Amino acid sequence: MRQLKFYIDRWMSSEAALAEHSVALDALAADVSGKTIALVGNARSLLQAKHGKRIDEADIVIRINSAPTSNPESHGCRTDWHALAIRNSRELKRRVTPKRVLWMSHKRRRLDWGTAAAEGFYLFPLKDFHSLSRELGARPSTGVLLVDLLRRLPADRIELFGFDFFASLSMTGSRTSAQVPHDFEAERIWVEHLMENDRRFNLVV
Repeated sequence: MRQLKFYIDRWMSSEAALAEHSVALDALAADVSGKTIALVGNARSLLQAKHGKRIDEADIVIRINSAPTSNPESHGCRTDWHALAIRNSRELKRRVTPKRVLWMSHKRRRLDWGTAAAEGFYLFPLKDFHSLSRELGARPSTGVLLVDLLRRLPADRIELFGFDFFASLSMTGSRTSAQVPHDFEAERIWVEHLMENDRRFNLVV
């Protein structure tokens, strides 16, 4: 019955009903309080680095969408939080087994019941998505949405890996910056401004 209600709520775009499946932001805050975080983006340039050990040494490792880990030397192996803006396919669920799943996309109809019903599931609020969209003047990428989320949480240190704002394109596709709905220059400026004002953040290159 709960599963049927979920799909009805999703079809009707009932944000309040969908949000009932989500833990509160306080649960995420309790997870990260005083801890170190490695947020791993999907830039191709990360393949040329050897940050895997440093990534896995973080208290919490967050990966995005297809969450590539085929090269442990560059990417590490662990995934504690899995942040999604793509459909959580059966293959992806088999390969990535996090402690917590976060749905970041405004496209709620891509969200499946198994993901929403998972223990610790978090639904990124639409109001925060639209607020950042207005600030950037474009749809935010999943990576910058996570940065926006993490700045609200009491982590001790937050390191960003695989973030080059599409300079080397993405490991997970062949599209160019002109073919995606994001403004990566605006995102770069936004993140740099955040790092100037919040010393917990560090962009690792």
